[in-house]
Amino acid sequence: MRHLHTTLGPLPKTALGQILPHEHVFVDLRTPDKPGYAEADANEVVALMAPEIERIKTLGVTALVECSTVGVGRRADLDLAVSRATGFPIVVPTGSYREPWITPFIRDADEATLEAWMVRELTERLDEADFRAGWIKISAGDDGITPMEAKTLRAAARAGARTGAVIGSHTIRGRVVMDQLDIIEAEGYRADRFISIHTQEEKDFGLNLAVAERGAWIEYDHVGRADDAGILALIEGVLAAGRGTQLLLSHDLGWFDPAKPGGGTPRPYTHLNTVLLPLMTAAGIDAVTIRQLTHDNPFAAFSRAE
Repeated sequence: MRHLHTTLGPLPKTALGQILPHEHVFVDLRTPDKPGYAEADANEVVALMAPEIERIKTLGVTALVECSTVGVGRRADLDLAVSRATGFPIVVPTGSYREPWITPFIRDADEATLEAWMVRELTERLDEADFRAGWIKISAGDDGITPMEAKTLRAAARAGARTGAVIGSHTIRGRVVMDQLDIIEAEGYRADRFISIHTQEEKDFGLNLAVAERGAWIEYDHVGRADDAGILALIEGVLAAGRGTQLLLSHDLGWFDPAKPGGGTPRPYTHLNTVLLPLMTAAGIDAVTIRQLTHDNPFAAFSRAE
């Protein structure tokens, strides 16, 4: 049986409804060497972010995927605090972001050490909190994969093959995604356990489809940030190509930012439900397809066998 591994434990599909597959509760986009990096008071984080969670609960959202990984301020303990305050499950990643957002541990570790760390976080507990990571988050440079990023990707592929966890990557260029898929398959893992995050940033729609044709998930995750008509056109194109079962939709919004006074002003996770889904319905996309995109696909992508 497959479960989504969350702050509140492993959850079966029957316990879940709509899932937002790419959001942030807490992020620090400063590099890890900066003073005060990823530091915040849990009560302040809860005070700022719990209302945003309560807002989407009323819209029928039942879980979200936290995409802040090591290097951009992952704080699984703060995710857990928000989750417990709201009774809302959050899916937190293991893995590491790209250069220059590299911690000394990631920089110095060899592939076997990184693989073992990811497997431990996926099967036992995260470094900062006593619950399991739900997936693996990595990244690659816009112009190609650096040796450091390739090391992390190979370790991620091996950890994924051992656990069944999906690997998601912040990768802007479709041709770089194709290179990542080559590495993943060479390490013995599968393209269908890879998510091309920020697929909308690759403006060649043919490359969007080429990634899906390799078997990978594609993710349009700038809902509420990008033009609604443009995102709708992309969705319609994917559906017309018969790749709707590989499409994820989200906002890439939030979040508490410790570099800003009081954590800054969060941007809500509501636009998909309040604006884009009605536009999709008006465009003739049926309820079964919308449920596939918002309920079934995120669970299929991020869940894994117990």
